[in-house]
Amino acid sequence: MKRFGSRGRGLLAAGLAGTLAIAGCSGQSLEGGGDKSGSGTVTLKVNFWGDMGLDKLKAQYEAAHPNIKIVLNSGEYNAQHEDLQKKLVAGDGAPDISAIDEGFIVQFRSQADQFVNLLDKGAGAYESKYLPWKWQQSLSADGKQIGLGTDVGGLAMCYRSDLFAKAGLPTDRDAVSKLWPTWADFITVGKKYVAATGKKFVDSGTNMFNPVLAQQPQGFYDTSEALRMDGGPKVAFDVSMQAIQAGLSANLASFQPNWDTGFKKDQFAVLACPAWMIGHIQDTAPDQKGKWDIAAIPGGGGNWGGSWWTIPKQGKHTDEAYKFVEWMIQPQQQIEVFKTVGNLPSQPALYADPAVLNYHKEFMSNAPTGQIFAATAANLKPQYLGKKNGPTRVAVENVITRVQQGSLAPDKAWAEAVKEAQKVANS
Repeated sequence: MKRFGSRGRGLLAAGLAGTLAIAGCSGQSLEGGGDKSGSGTVTLKVNFWGDMGLDKLKAQYEAAHPNIKIVLNSGEYNAQHEDLQKKLVAGDGAPDISAIDEGFIVQFRSQADQFVNLLDKGAGAYESKYLPWKWQQSLSADGKQIGLGTDVGGLAMCYRSDLFAKAGLPTDRDAVSKLWPTWADFITVGKKYVAATGKKFVDSGTNMFNPVLAQQPQGFYDTSEALRMDGGPKVAFDVSMQAIQAGLSANLASFQPNWDTGFKKDQFAVLACPAWMIGHIQDTAPDQKGKWDIAAIPGGGGNWGGSWWTIPKQGKHTDEAYKFVEWMIQPQQQIEVFKTVGNLPSQPALYADPAVLNYHKEFMSNAPTGQIFAATAANLKPQYLGKKNGPTRVAVENVITRVQQGSLAPDKAWAEAVKEAQKVANS
């Protein structure tokens, strides 16, 4: 795939996957301890969203640690973060382990006193293993490390090659990449698709907004936490409005039931595709194996998503929780998750591991996902996202949804988005 290419292998020494010892570097055994009350079994509740490839890991860990029971709780993306915030304020009810996404990490790291400082558990041994910016994003101003990174969300574009063929469009991933060097070109291709098929091109205007915003030098907030809507947010909002007004959007909200139905009923042909999206596609529409492929994203690059495992202080079993988190970030488990659901590790040594670099995803028309997403990760320049980035993004997405639903005129939408964002910023 010419746009992505193969990473320069001189950048990273071969075989670096072994640099993280499977037993961890904290000086603690991974043979999880028993309940502090002496009752035997320790139950760890893990909250996250989507599919993070935990089913296999849960079974493996429980088999090796019969005194540990892991309860997986996957919920809706925004709701999981909102619930965590409520539990932290209440001082009770938080899970033992909570995933936090990049859009919310600044918000939560500013409450570092509510989380276990993982440096106290020995996590400092892993700093050199991570992309430097990934490590820094979960580090509080006073030097507490609240999370260990799971993945990064380097961007590509997933498309249905069979639906492209029906529309008379190219299907080869290199040829498709050349169709849309810019977002304006992407919208032009979308118009051709809609004219040829009578169907919608993209899933949602919000899923146009988010990747375009991710490519901008600045997001909603600057490093002083001042709201900056007229920069990157305005660029991304305009692109989303252009797509909606061109009739490209199927108006399907991400991670909602009608979105999943949209996959199954061929209601759209393309969507922005950070590495983690592959897992959702194959889980939602398993019978579409070989119909999806991966091309370059218009505008080039960008990061959308990527998470951390954190341990709220409320938990009664923080030692056991850390041992499980530490085990999950080891190379063997990170590679397993990448192969299972597509999540790209945030430890760059793994990008040179043949298990990642040479991996082809059979479900995605045998696309070289290892090369594609490792290359995107190498060039990432992440934004500062701000303490209120997550709620602000939700507020702006809601405005875009209102336009799609016909309850708000496009020419009034930007003023409404600014107003709603200011409400969040001033709250």
